[in-house]
Amino acid sequence: MEGLEGLLHGFSVAFTLQNLLFALLGAFVGTMIGVLPGIGPALTIALLLPMTYGMPVASAFILFAGIYYGAMYGGSTTSILLKTPGESGSIVAAIDGNAMARVGRGAAALATAAIGSFIAGTIATVLVAMFAPAIVDVAVQLGAADYFALMVVAFLTVGALVGGSPLRGLISLALGLTIGLVGIDFQSGQDRLTFGMPRLLDGIDTVVLIVALFAIGEVLYVVAHQTSSKYAVASIKGQKWMTGADFRRSWKPWLRGTAIGFPLGVIPAGGSEIPTFLSYSLEKKLAKGARKQEFGKGAIEGVAGPEAANNANAAGTMVPLLTLGIPTSATAAIILVAFQQYGLQPGPALLANEADLVWGLIASLLIGNLMLLILNLPFVGVWVKLLKIPKPYLFAGIATFALLGAYAVNGASFDVLLLIAFGVVGYLLRRFGFPIAPVVVGAILGPLAELQLRRALDISAGDPLTLVSSPFSVIVYITLALVLLLPGLIRRLNKRRLSRTTMLDTVQVDGERDLESSATAQNRTKETP
Repeated sequence: MEGLEGLLHGFSVAFTLQNLLFALLGAFVGTMIGVLPGIGPALTIALLLPMTYGMPVASAFILFAGIYYGAMYGGSTTSILLKTPGESGSIVAAIDGNAMARVGRGAAALATAAIGSFIAGTIATVLVAMFAPAIVDVAVQLGAADYFALMVVAFLTVGALVGGSPLRGLISLALGLTIGLVGIDFQSGQDRLTFGMPRLLDGIDTVVLIVALFAIGEVLYVVAHQTSSKYAVASIKGQKWMTGADFRRSWKPWLRGTAIGFPLGVIPAGGSEIPTFLSYSLEKKLAKGARKQEFGKGAIEGVAGPEAANNANAAGTMVPLLTLGIPTSATAAIILVAFQQYGLQPGPALLANEADLVWGLIASLLIGNLMLLILNLPFVGVWVKLLKIPKPYLFAGIATFALLGAYAVNGASFDVLLLIAFGVVGYLLRRFGFPIAPVVVGAILGPLAELQLRRALDISAGDPLTLVSSPFSVIVYITLALVLLLPGLIRRLNKRRLSRTTMLDTVQVDGERDLESSATAQNRTKETP
């Protein structure tokens, strides 16, 4: 099935009473949990992942689709009303969104975020349906070395581009890759990094790891650094939603944000921070006159563009995940774990072997997107009331839910101890500014990359040049080098241009001063008898 034909088949799968109810439940729960500060879609899915054991596979993923978009919608509410982004992709929208909320325009900011997210998510999901079959046709021709090259790109772009420091990102990635090595080596049968503990022979359960890093780590961080037991929420009571002028100022940023976010989700570009910052910068450059001065003080374009880019980017990450089995974000990595818990491995064969599941999932993204628009615009005041729950009760509930979920994975108290241990690691990573996403991607994708590496070396009798023997892998590595090196080169060139401009200005000013001083001296000479 191709493109629109597959999407129509997906609607026939998703449009059953049971699946529609699961989509609605996912949208509701995802929004409810996503509204809570510091809890983005990755943590929301991680918390609810153990609860889906035993569900029909199609229903489970339709539920995840609703949770995914729901948590992103909820995150924008928190960013705008609290200036506390639930995830990195909501940081930019919080700048002008919260400024609008402080001057009594929070409802308009929430509306442009919700409508922009709906439009971007809808367009991007249709593009996923159009692009996925074509990418699968290419993917079936790739060898082990080509897949390893793609995974190296995912490692380095996520590690180097996520967060403020490339070095810290790469250290987080190394930690994740080390965690992925724990257990029995599938080729030699040797145990690795088990420290004599038989429970580690099967490796560290990725669900336990994810819940620990995101949930327990976040709870510990909030407990250690909170300054108040309640959130200071900006009120939207009695405010008007978007006016005609707001629509006219928002529709172009919605489309431009979609155009930026989707392609940067398809390629491993380091998460949603880059497209949202690019969208904000573009809108600021395109603004003219007095509107340019509004940025940072409440420009509606500064909310509309980045929110559209964020949702389009989220949909774009589904393309490499479903067609290649490569997650390019923490949320995509958790969805990969969800596939694996049902014995499925995303990749080229998934679309052929599980067509109902894949197309039903894509169709449910569209259905969930529409449900979220209906849930968010009229009922945003209901979600805001969740923020009135005192922090101690709120985060105690999250911690309890996480502990129960970790125990439910295997019914073992050892997993609870692992959860607490990795929760402390998650807290330390946050405390010292290390990003969490590279740890998750490294732990999940590391064993798969090792498998492809060994397979490629076995086929070539140990020749390392086989890793760069195909045109595809060479192009991938060259592209990776450009992605990593070009930003630094551009920054250096800009610095040199600025320094030259400054020097020229200084020389010009000094020259003008010399001319003035010489002219003054001549005048004094003439005046002297």
